[in-house]
Amino acid sequence: MPKSREVEHNARVTVSSSSRRDELVSPDASRHRVSAWRDPRLVVGIALVALCALLGATLLGQGDGTVGVWATRTELAESQDVTAEDLVRHELRFAEQADADRYLPADQPVPEGLVLSRPLGAGELVPRSAVGAGTPEQSVEVPLSVPSDSVPSTVGVGSSVDVWVVPDRELDARTVQAEAALVLDDVRVVELARLGGGLGGTRQVVVALDRAQEDTLPSVLARVAQGVVVLVRTP
Repeated sequence: MPKSREVEHNARVTVSSSSRRDELVSPDASRHRVSAWRDPRLVVGIALVALCALLGATLLGQGDGTVGVWATRTELAESQDVTAEDLVRHELRFAEQADADRYLPADQPVPEGLVLSRPLGAGELVPRSAVGAGTPEQSVEVPLSVPSDSVPSTVGVGSSVDVWVVPDRELDARTVQAEAALVLDDVRVVELARLGGGLGGTRQVVVALDRAQEDTLPSVLARVAQGVVVLVRTP
C-alpha cells in the first residue's frame, strides 16, 4: 500500500475510534435536589413554632389567675369604722375560689358603714367575717379545749364554725351509743392557740357568742364537759 494511503487509513481509524469512545463515555450524573419545603425536619420545626405560639396566646387569654382582695394599711381596732383609706388592694393567687371568697373582694368599691368585729394587724387580709354594717353586736367569748385532730386545718381566726360534742367513751361507757350533738351553731373563732404538743395534743379555741346564744351557755358548758368537742367549719 502506498504510504499516503496508509496515513489516510490510519487517520480514519483514529477518528472512528475517538467517536466511539465519545459515544461510550457516560454523561455527567445530575443530582436530584429535594425541595427545601419538602424536608421533614423543616415541616416539623414549623409545626412546633406554630404550636408554641398557639399555647402562648391561650395562656395570655386566660390571664394570670390572680384575684384582688382588700388588706389593711395599718393596724385596725375592734369596732373601728373601715373606709377605703384604711385599705390597700392586693393581687393574690388562691388555690381554690372558696379560699378567695373568704376575704373582702377588691373588684368593687369598699361599702360604706363597715365596722370591724375584731382587730386586724397591718397588712392583714380583710375576712368577710371580720366586717359588718353598723355597730357590731356585743359578744361573749367562750374558751374550748379541742383535740388537734378535731380542728380543721382551714380554721383560723375569723372562721365561722359549728361546735359539736361527741360522747366520750372514757367518761361513761353508757354513752357509747349516744349520738353527737350540735351545741353551738355558726359561731366565730376569735382566738386559736395550741395547748399540747405532738400528736394527740389539744388546742384552745375561743369562740364568740351573740346575745341570743348566751342564753344557752349553761347547757353548752354541761354538754362540753361530758364529751369531746369537734369543730366543723361553715361557709
